[in-house]
Amino acid sequence: MDTRRPAPPPVIAPATLLLLLGLLALVVASFYSLNIKWGELFTASAVRSSMEFLQGFAPPEMATPFLMRVAEGTLETLSMSALGTIIAFVIGLALALPGSGRFGNVARASVRLILNVLRSIPELVWAVILLIAAGLGPFAGTLALAIHTSGVLGRLFADALENLPPACEDTLRINGASALNAFCYAALPQILPQLMSYTLYRWENNIRAAAILGIVGAGGLGQMLKYHLSLFQMQQAATVIIAMLLMITVVDGVSFWLRRRLTGK
Repeated sequence: MDTRRPAPPPVIAPATLLLLLGLLALVVASFYSLNIKWGELFTASAVRSSMEFLQGFAPPEMATPFLMRVAEGTLETLSMSALGTIIAFVIGLALALPGSGRFGNVARASVRLILNVLRSIPELVWAVILLIAAGLGPFAGTLALAIHTSGVLGRLFADALENLPPACEDTLRINGASALNAFCYAALPQILPQLMSYTLYRWENNIRAAAILGIVGAGGLGQMLKYHLSLFQMQQAATVIIAMLLMITVVDGVSFWLRRRLTGK
């Protein structure tokens, strides 16, 4: 007969308990401070107005010339997200090296501050700022995605490098390899699947962001959607929305498959 005593229940530290209670109080205060009128959302007039608005989207515009323009907008949105993610991967990896503490604590703190600034400003705000310098079109949107994503990937890459066991690199350094060779042949192969997984996940997010950036004039499907909604051309807007949904669904599936192949899970 098993005479072992059952493991004692986990004990929550007082600091953790205070933090959870503070978060709960914040949630309760949020509901209390906001004047949310849930009942008005389900009134007969609200439901009738919503149905009338949604009926304006049917049927979607399926004319061949318009579908060709939607296809061009879809490719433009995909190009913005892909190019912005590739640029962010290069910049993020370059900033992650000093951000992981490999060049001293001063460089680490400085680069981490830069990364926090880049990722704390949303893509939409970056796009508005860059539209002044780059003008309307996908160039400003691509730069906005690249800048924001550089901050996100740089932080993730820096954390991955910082948590990497140094044994393999130290072995190469002891045997006479340079710091660059030790990084390329020991550290990078270990974390490359993780870096690619992060990058693919951010590409999924950038697809959605690129579709929204067009609303401020940064090109792609978002710009088409804003144009047709502003003219109350609901059927054309419905086609653009359907194209967005299909594009995001396909990209999510491809990215998920690639991440599974890279991580082996």
